[in-house]
Amino acid sequence: MRRVYYIGLDVHKDNTQMAVLEKKGKELVSIKMIDSDPMKVVKAILPYKEEGEVHVGYEAGCMGYTLYRVLTEKKIDCQIIAPNKVFRSGNNEKIKTDKRDATAIAWMLRREEGAEIAVPEREDEAARDLLRCREDIGDDLKRVKQRMLKFLLRHGHIYGNTRYWTGKHRKWMKTLVFEMPLDKIVFEQYMCTIENTEERIARIDVQIQEIAESPRYAERVSFFRAFKGIDYIIALSLICEIGDFRRFPTAASFMSYIGLVPSEYSSGKKRKQGGITKTGNGHIRKLLTEAAWHYARPVKVSIRLAKRRIGTPEPIISHADKALNRLHSKYFKLLHKGKSKQAAVIAVARELSGFLWGVMNTAA
Repeated sequence: MRRVYYIGLDVHKDNTQMAVLEKKGKELVSIKMIDSDPMKVVKAILPYKEEGEVHVGYEAGCMGYTLYRVLTEKKIDCQIIAPNKVFRSGNNEKIKTDKRDATAIAWMLRREEGAEIAVPEREDEAARDLLRCREDIGDDLKRVKQRMLKFLLRHGHIYGNTRYWTGKHRKWMKTLVFEMPLDKIVFEQYMCTIENTEERIARIDVQIQEIAESPRYAERVSFFRAFKGIDYIIALSLICEIGDFRRFPTAASFMSYIGLVPSEYSSGKKRKQGGITKTGNGHIRKLLTEAAWHYARPVKVSIRLAKRRIGTPEPIISHADKALNRLHSKYFKLLHKGKSKQAAVIAVARELSGFLWGVMNTAA
């Protein structure tokens, strides 16, 4: 009978702790420290593969999917486990070591308790990295704009409107006069940074649109763009971040994955619900919240939305129209109940995610 080995890895940049457990028995076969180079990890695992069946697992983290892909190419079964699913010792044992973590993962593999995460294909990961790069540059732009506004405020230049960075606001800034030459230099440096950053974002947006319209993504992107508030960036992000929507058996499981369901602490007759859990994929949660704000506006199909829907199958458009009417109504019902705008938008985002899950499972 061929042996079965379960190998837990605690992976770090410089070294990796490896714990090996057999199908039967309570003692570890081996536990040792090895180099984190993927080929050296493979070399350490191959002797066990030659003796029998091997199942390898490690915790998702900053090391990405490189090791997973190398092991998979070598025909070694590997899974990446979600960090929040890895067993941790209780408070009575306030000890955390690499050996314990690797051993815990090996036991999880043996008990088939590992909550495996979906590993994106390399093309999807590359597109996802570009989208996240755009988000990071957008955050940099927000910061430099805030610094500019604070700088102007300190020097007594107060704009008479609350809508900043519009055409009128930029025209007003060009009329500003500074007494000190150095203040003018600071102003020009901030403006130069803002304009350059905006140009970089514009160039990335063009690249994102080209990727979204490529044969690999075009059909699925068109389905998402039929919904109000969703264009190329959000549509492509949903595809690259989520991958196969069918891995979520229900809409509720998808909502839970992106952290849009209420937290709860109930015991006995008491039931207490709090804010959303904010677990899972924060990028998608943020983008869907941005999209949800569009449903606070009048229920109508704008010219831009109508253009986006050209060529989209009628059942998809019908599904998107159903979402448009239901989510707009939900937003104002919640406001009438006394909920804040922010709470109402989060509720709309949660239900919007359910519609998106539905359209992808229907289309599939």
